[in-house]
Amino acid sequence: MEERPETELISIPATPRASTPEILTPSGQRSPRGGGGHTSTGASKDAKSWTPTSFISPRFLSPIGTPMKRVLVNMKGYLEEVGHLTKLNPQDAWLPITESRNGNAHYAAFHNLNAGIGFQALVLPVAFSFLGWSWGIISLTIAYFWQLYTLWILVQLHEAVPGKRYNRYVELAQAAFGERLGVWLALFPTVYLSAGTATALILVGGETMKLFFQIVCGPLCSSNPLTTVEWYLVFTSLCIVLSQLPNLNSIAGLSLVGAVTAITYATMAWVLSVSQPRPPSISYEPISLPSYSSSLFSVLNAMGIIAFTFRGHNLVLEIQSTMPSTFKHPAHVPMWKGAKVAYFFIALCLFPIAIGGFWAYGSLMPSGGMLSALYAFHIHDIPRGLLAMTFLLVVFNCLSSFQIYSMPAFDSFEAGYTSRTNKPCSIWVRSGFRIFFGFVSFFIGVALPFLSSLAGLLGGLTLPVTFAYPCFMWVLIKKPTKYSFNWYFNWILGWLGVAFSLAFSIGGIWSMVTNGLKLRFFKPN
Repeated sequence: MEERPETELISIPATPRASTPEILTPSGQRSPRGGGGHTSTGASKDAKSWTPTSFISPRFLSPIGTPMKRVLVNMKGYLEEVGHLTKLNPQDAWLPITESRNGNAHYAAFHNLNAGIGFQALVLPVAFSFLGWSWGIISLTIAYFWQLYTLWILVQLHEAVPGKRYNRYVELAQAAFGERLGVWLALFPTVYLSAGTATALILVGGETMKLFFQIVCGPLCSSNPLTTVEWYLVFTSLCIVLSQLPNLNSIAGLSLVGAVTAITYATMAWVLSVSQPRPPSISYEPISLPSYSSSLFSVLNAMGIIAFTFRGHNLVLEIQSTMPSTFKHPAHVPMWKGAKVAYFFIALCLFPIAIGGFWAYGSLMPSGGMLSALYAFHIHDIPRGLLAMTFLLVVFNCLSSFQIYSMPAFDSFEAGYTSRTNKPCSIWVRSGFRIFFGFVSFFIGVALPFLSSLAGLLGGLTLPVTFAYPCFMWVLIKKPTKYSFNWYFNWILGWLGVAFSLAFSIGGIWSMVTNGLKLRFFKPN
């Protein structure tokens, strides 16, 4: 048999794709997955793209002795782990979102559940009271699948560019829209969503603590009760204490508590409601207002409430950035696994509470949502212990949700400090930022004490973060074939999201101006 020359043993591709140097964080294990390379002209369509271990093939190893072969095999395994290398900002090791990278699919499920279920589910029946059965169910279903698609987009775009991880929503927006335009488009809604949600959580948590106290103590503790604002302050203080946990991974336990309590109280709220007799004057016709413009704005505000129900997309990239990513095990795999489980349970909570709550109370649904209805219509029908447990679970969930929604704000504060001083925040500086954010949210809550109107406005202003921007980012970063179905589909979805955002914001502002000052949470009608 004719022997081949030794120089033919190594086959080098014509256009290899070079890897990028990596800067490891203290937690180690950093390198995202590789993108597909381009083969040279005339190469087979089935040829594999070049990787850092392409040259270590069985053909290359076959003539080498066993000790050398073992060394090269071990080197191949190592390069497969760290072969696709990532440029990282060393400052990330000092910031609360990215300082720990030992997350997994379970953490992703906990965080997504905690962010995806919360007080916003309790006001879904309020939206149904303005939309009616048909439009309420259609709107909720379309919004659910729309946001599920954009969630998948964000998970895929986290490592869309070889050698780069987009750890924050604003970073991905800058990559898609440009440095300045990305900040203008994404920074305000994400910060507004973080601060607005924190404010709304203080309102709901404080009011629920007040009702829990009244249910447990009854007439025995009515001599000198705390005012509503004082309960807001008590709840804010508890939030600030819990916010001293250093980073996003450290609150995984709190997210688990928040997820379990949210599923439990959402289920209890609709089960208790449908198990009781319905009010005698119940009606399922959409609430009619004196003028056409008033009815239109109320419908837009109701759809904004539904949009605000799916509010966790500003945290998707941040949650994914807490996971290690290697060439063989990219971060998008456990992230999508956890997200699918989380949103399965989210659907099991949102649809029953919206449909069951509207069936139980119809157009009589108070503006504060399900807890208001339970307190107003069934305070004497449901055992006090069961009602008190429901309210206590809401308090626990609000405390947990406050932490994950405040984390982007904490990260922004600390990023500004570390970029100016070139050193990590001390424990006192970090605590100062978190105390400041907590009390700013408290003062905003005191100034704007109305829930359903705030939910509609928040849903309108932040809707592009969930429904519009991810579609634009996919087109601008992935660059699908022009005029293809994928290209048209994402452009249409994106511009529809922008149009809905403007309409829902107008509806939310109108509702705040006309009804906001009249609304009192969790008060009987």
